[in-house]
Amino acid sequence: MNKILYIIRGLPGSGKSTLAKQLAPKASCEADDYFTRQGGEYNFDASKLPIAHEICRNQVEQHMMVDKSVIAVANTFSQMREMTPYFDLADHYGYRKSVIECKNNFGSIHDVPDYVIDRMVKRWEVYDYIF
Repeated sequence: MNKILYIIRGLPGSGKSTLAKQLAPKASCEADDYFTRQGGEYNFDASKLPIAHEICRNQVEQHMMVDKSVIAVANTFSQMREMTPYFDLADHYGYRKSVIECKNNFGSIHDVPDYVIDRMVKRWEVYDYIF
């Protein structure tokens, strides 16, 4: 089986979630899912980000354990170390990896303040690794 993990990175409002859902409609994951209630209400709590990311990583692993052929994970991934757990999962379960960086600006649907986005830009690491 030809299995692939899409790791989609970008700033808020760049189109990550939309692309992930298009690439893997039945196996897309993101930390923001943790903060979204059933009616679609978004209630972000920065103190819970570690939990949200752990749940996201666990969801990706669950998809891998049942051999979903296409999986997409969409998070900001501003630093390389944030992608490493997903690279490790892909290697462990035999998935090819494709990193996609969204550079659009559709506007943040979660109203992320400009100063927060500026901080993300300042810590952004360029991804230039070839597998």
